[in-house]
Amino acid sequence: MHLKTLSVVNFKNIKEALIDFSPRLNTFIGNNGAGKTNLLDALYSLSFSKSFFSTSDQLNVTYDENWFMIQGKYLRESAEETVVYGFQSGQKKLLKRNGKAYKKMSDHIGLFPLVMVSPSDASLILGGSEERRKFMDGVISQYNSAYLEDLLRYNRVLLQRNNLLKKAAESGRLDNDMLDVYDGELTYCGFRIHQQRKEFVKNLKPVFQFFYSQISGGNEQVGLVYQSELNRQTFEKLLKESLACDRAARFTTTGTHKDDLRLTLAGYPLKKAGSQGQQKTYLVSLKLAQFEFIREISGVKPILLLDDIFDKLDKNRVEEIVKMVAGDRFGQIFITDTNRDHLDTILHSVTPDYRIFHVSNGKIEAIR
Repeated sequence: MHLKTLSVVNFKNIKEALIDFSPRLNTFIGNNGAGKTNLLDALYSLSFSKSFFSTSDQLNVTYDENWFMIQGKYLRESAEETVVYGFQSGQKKLLKRNGKAYKKMSDHIGLFPLVMVSPSDASLILGGSEERRKFMDGVISQYNSAYLEDLLRYNRVLLQRNNLLKKAAESGRLDNDMLDVYDGELTYCGFRIHQQRKEFVKNLKPVFQFFYSQISGGNEQVGLVYQSELNRQTFEKLLKESLACDRAARFTTTGTHKDDLRLTLAGYPLKKAGSQGQQKTYLVSLKLAQFEFIREISGVKPILLLDDIFDKLDKNRVEEIVKMVAGDRFGQIFITDTNRDHLDTILHSVTPDYRIFHVSNGKIEAIR
């Protein structure tokens, strides 16, 4: 699978662009703020029907405009497919595949798999547990639609249970019949979510460690541990034991919505023990493992976006990363950098098959 052409209108600082891509390696150079990352975000939006960075579509519209449109033409399983993603102020977002709108946006997830490596991935290390749950959920949802349904259902019931607890605190009376219904739903979905996350981390860990070893030269030991209260106790029992605490807090204090991933370097928390280069290597390795995981399960090579990949990494690590992603194991790749000479030097030593685009003030021009 690869993206053949991209059309963008009024998306962030990209007023209008029409680009033909190489099926293998595409690179974008330009100063900071030129629009390189915005271009990658347009690609991301076609796969996920949302921006990698913005929670509101309105924030993605070019200044003084009230709509945007992104269209991609893909070659997928030897057939050409078209995806259109758009938004207009005051209306619902638009998502179409081959001219047909989706009944549910979630049905689109996983059809055009994509992995993005971005400087904002640092939130996986520096942010709270929610960031790491989002990582797990984002990967699993790309190859398991039932998981995504369980997740949506779990979050919906969790909100209902929390509202019930708030009303009970205000009235002094708890509707135990409704509580039993919500607990049953949470237990069912939570168990399935927990099983999928546990299996995912178990399978991801050795692949992640392999990539880290390749990039770092094999001199550093990294770990990845799935932390969940369901590892030690059934969800049903956890909910019963925590009810008094839940009523006092007015929300559900236990469950898979409290899960976390423990990221380690030499047995210590990566957040405290890792240098900037080691943390960047960890994140890149994690995302490459995500790519491999999706490829193995789906049989499709995801599109790989590498935004500002060379920052904070020494020359040896950069060359190892480029050598890996330029190999047959990977498919179509998009890389951004500020320095063409830097990029040319690295890419020439690895592969002659790449295109270079110059980006300036939202305008994209092919220069190789």
